[in-house]
Order: sequence, then C-alpha cells, then structure tokens
Amino acid sequence: MRRLDTAGLNRRSVLGLAAAGGAAAVLPGPARAAASRVASNARIVILGAGAGGAAIANRLAARLEGASITIVDGRKDHWYQPGFTLIAAGLKPAAYSVSATDLWLPEGITWLPEYAASIDPVAQRVTTVSGHALDYDYLILATGLVLDWAAIEGFDLAQVGQNGLGAVYAGPEHAAATWRAMDDFTRKGGTALFGRPPTEMKCAGAPLKYTFITDDYARRRGTRADSNLIYAAHNDTLFSVPIVNEKVKLLYRDRGVDTRWNHVLKAVDPAARQAVFDTPEGETSLDYDFINVIPPQRAPQVVRDAGLSWGDRWTDQGWIEVDPATLRHLRYPNVFGVGDINGVPKGKTAASVKWQVPVVEDHLVADIQGREGTQRYNGYTSCPLITRIGRAMLVEFDYDNNLTPSFPGIIAPLEELWVSWLMKEIALKPTYNAMLRGKA
Repeated sequence: MRRLDTAGLNRRSVLGLAAAGGAAAVLPGPARAAASRVASNARIVILGAGAGGAAIANRLAARLEGASITIVDGRKDHWYQPGFTLIAAGLKPAAYSVSATDLWLPEGITWLPEYAASIDPVAQRVTTVSGHALDYDYLILATGLVLDWAAIEGFDLAQVGQNGLGAVYAGPEHAAATWRAMDDFTRKGGTALFGRPPTEMKCAGAPLKYTFITDDYARRRGTRADSNLIYAAHNDTLFSVPIVNEKVKLLYRDRGVDTRWNHVLKAVDPAARQAVFDTPEGETSLDYDFINVIPPQRAPQVVRDAGLSWGDRWTDQGWIEVDPATLRHLRYPNVFGVGDINGVPKGKTAASVKWQVPVVEDHLVADIQGREGTQRYNGYTSCPLITRIGRAMLVEFDYDNNLTPSFPGIIAPLEELWVSWLMKEIALKPTYNAMLRGKA
C-alpha cells in the first residue's frame, strides 16, 4: 500500500475519514472559533439556496438569536455541482448530485420556494415573482450564475447526448447524457472539441479535466491513435495561474492534445457536427465527432437590473460590486455576496464558498453589534484537476496567483497523485455537505 510517510495519510485513512463524514479534517478550511449567540431582530434575506446560500443560512441561524432569516429560491432540488465531472466520466449516476433543497436548510428560518423578480437596494426590498414583498435589513446574494446557452447559435439542450453533443455544466442528467456521447466517441475515435467561454466561469479547470478524462478513456480503449483531441483556448493561456498554465501546457503536449489559441465558440451545427469559432483572423469552422459545449456565464438578470453590478468591470457579465476582502457591497454596505455572483478576480468554486461564508458571517454579525469585522477572504480557490482516471493535481491558489497548498510538503500541488484523486472522488462531497450545514 502506497503511503504519504510524513503525514501517515494513506488510502485507508482517507477513505475512513470520508466514510465517517470527516472529510472536513482532510480538506482544511478557515477555523471556526466558538462564538456566543448574538441577540438581534434583524431581517435577513438570502437570495439562493445553493452552496453559498445554504451554508450562510445555517451559520447565521446558529449565530443569531431572534433574527428573521428568509431564503428565496425556486429550485426544489439542490445540485452538488462538483460531481458533474464524475457523472460525465461515467463514474457516478446522475442522482449522485441531486438532493432536496430543504434537506440542507436549518430549522427556524423561512424558505420561499420561488424566485426573486426584483431587488431594490435603496428601499431595501426584494419582490418575488408572485408579488411577495420582503423588506430587509441585510441582503445576501448567493444566486449563483446563469449559463447563457442562447449565446451559442444552434445549440439545443434537448440534443445533448445526441450527435456527439455534450454539455457537462447543464445539470446532472445532461452530464450523464454527455457521458454517453463521450463513451461512444472513445470507442470509435475521431475528433473531439473542448474549450471554455471568454467570460468568467465556475470551476475554470473543468474543461481541462474533461479533456484529460476523454484522452484517458481513448487510451484505455485503444482508440487514442485514431482520435484527435482539440482544445480551443479562448485566449493565449490554458489556466489563469501562470505556473499551473505551464504545467497543463506540458501535459497537453505530452498527451498529444492539439491546442488552438484565441478560439471562442459562437455556434454549433449538431446535424453537420460542425463548430464555428471567432478568432483574431475571423470565423473558422472545425468538424467534430464529439464536443463539450460550455457557454458564456453571467449574473442573473434580476441582479443586473438592480444596479448592484460593477459599472466599469465585467460589464457584459454583471458580477456584483463587492470589496474583494470583505465581500461587502461597495455602494450598499448592508448587501453581501457569496459564491459565483461576486465580482472578484478569483473564487467561483465550491471550495471558495467554504472560505467566503465565514467572512460574510463575521462582517454581518459585527455590523449588528456595531463593530468592525476582522476576517478577510484572500481569493482562495481550489481545483482538483483530474489528469486521468485515478490521478489528479490538487491545485489551490489565491488572488495573487500564489499556490496555497493545504498540505505543504505532503501533497505536491503540481504532481499527478492518487491521493489528490481521492480528495475529488471520495473526500470532497462529505466536506461539501458539512459546509452546507455550516460545519466546515
């Protein structure tokens, strides 16, 4: 049995921790100091019951005595989005990423199972699609982002899984349909296209890892020599962190992935199996047998219409104008952001949420108490970058592109390790679930 000698962290110990729900000890997060409950009659509205919304609701419910906490989200199902890649790799069923939203919400709060129709940050009011008006003292935006499928001409979600069309990001069932299309491709060979949009996006490593996964399956099935894998990079890099970018470029060259720079997907023709890209030289078309489509990603329209977005940054995307360290809105100090909606340089991963939620809790509670919060978010982002089935690199970094390994000297962040794979496949979900309940 292979071991990490300096820590005694072996396969059995990792599996044991995960099975016990103790993965929070394996994947560190910000320490939560014991804190006494704070009496308050504050009216707190949280938009979104996903990873960020559920986590902050649980923490505030445990921290505040007497506060009115209302969470607004019309989706009945909670999606464990880090599992989509595993579903699209044929390793998990679609149900692996689906649970009931109310399973993760604390007692004592109000959940309105509908969506917000408008936000008025001046009047401090949210109105739902049914016309229900919610006045608030504090607003937490945890809406996540929207996938702009309409920006890809010719794309139809109903066709995912057919004619070589994949869309891992679209949802659990679509991830499963993507697996069926990719599985068919790797049994036959041909040309596969991968890439990412030019906007900010959740888990920017996902398109890279799915390229690696497809390559690995083709090798296992003996069709790699008959396959051409093309990665259409939206600019001249593969990853925003320079040292990680160089490592992925080396691995792509080693695996024979054909990288095309400055290619932005604009259209697909599923019947003809052809994709159209914008490039500096004009439009170009590439034929494919399999393609994984990832559309532009933007803030929900209700957030953009509220005037909460940056006015001079990400203007085509609408991320909210928050202080990158406190995640507090720069123009409306009783508004905070958690997760993908934040207009910050890094931080659109579930691991980022784990570090952001305590910061928002700290500053909101401090404001209730009439003092200044002390916690700061440094941009921590984590990407278990799968490089083949059974191997991954545990890449962690901050706003300044510094690598911030949780296990320095034990798990090398740029090495393809089995233990990093186990973090993704086994340990991450229990950690995520603990985070939802406000425990990590």
